[in-house]
Amino acid sequence: MTTNIRHKARKRFGQNFLIDRQVIASIINTIHPRPDDNLVEIGPGLGALTVPLHQILSHLTVIEIDRDIVEKLQRNFSQDKLTIHSTDALKFDFSVLGGNQRIVGNLPYNISTPLLFYLGQYAAYIQDMHFMLQKEVVERMVARPSTPDYGRLSVMLQYRFAMEQILTVPAESFRPIPKVESAIVYMCPLGKDALVAHSEAMFSRIVTAAFSQRRKTLRNTLSGYLAYEEFNCLDIDASQRAENLTVSQYVRISDYCSSQSQKCINTD
Repeated sequence: MTTNIRHKARKRFGQNFLIDRQVIASIINTIHPRPDDNLVEIGPGLGALTVPLHQILSHLTVIEIDRDIVEKLQRNFSQDKLTIHSTDALKFDFSVLGGNQRIVGNLPYNISTPLLFYLGQYAAYIQDMHFMLQKEVVERMVARPSTPDYGRLSVMLQYRFAMEQILTVPAESFRPIPKVESAIVYMCPLGKDALVAHSEAMFSRIVTAAFSQRRKTLRNTLSGYLAYEEFNCLDIDASQRAENLTVSQYVRISDYCSSQSQKCINTD
C-alpha cells in the first residue's frame, strides 16, 4: 500500500487535497477510530485520511465519484479491508451500510450543503460524523439564535444533530490551495433528545419562508402561514426576525400549521 496517490485535482468535483501531516494526525486523533467501527469515508481523494484509517480499522468503506481515483485506490489498498463505492454520495443509499455508521470526509465545497441535508435523512443509521468544510459553512452550522451566522442551514441541521466546531485548518494545508480556510465539524444525531415535527415537509417550508427575506419580520415572511393573532397564541413575537427563533419555536409553528391544514382537510 502506498501513501502517495498522484492525481490532478478536478474543478468540477471541487477537489482540494489535504497534504498537511500534522493536520491529518489531529483529525485522526479527533475521530479516534476503533478497529471494529463501521466507518465510511466520503471522498477519499489522495488517501490522506484513508491511509491511517485503513491501518487502524478492520474494514473501511469509501465513496468516491472520480473514477480515476477509484482505480488508484483499487491498486494501492488491500481490497479485503476496503470496500469502494464508485458513485455520487448525493445518490448513495447509506442505509445499505447498516447502523452505527461513523462518517468522515473532506467534503468538496460545491456539494457540502446539499450533502449535509441529504445525510440528515439517514440520521437513524449514523453514530457520528466528522467533516472538513469551508470554515464559514461550519460557523453557520453551529451558530446560535440571534447571531449573524444563524440561518436556514443552522436550523435545519440543529433540528437533527448536535454539532461542534473542532479544528480550524489553514488554506495552505491543501493542494491546490483554496481561497478560504476550512474547519472540522463534529455532528451527532440527537436521537431520543430530538424534537420531531409532525410534518417535516411543513417544518422545512416554514424555515425556508422565514429566512427567505431575513431582514423582514416574521409577520411579513410567514404571512402566508400565520395571521397576526396566531403568533400571540403561539407565544411568538411577530415583530422578531427569522434569526431570533430557536429550533423548538420553529417546530411549534410548524406543528400548529400542520394541525390547521389537517382541520381544513377534515372539514372538506
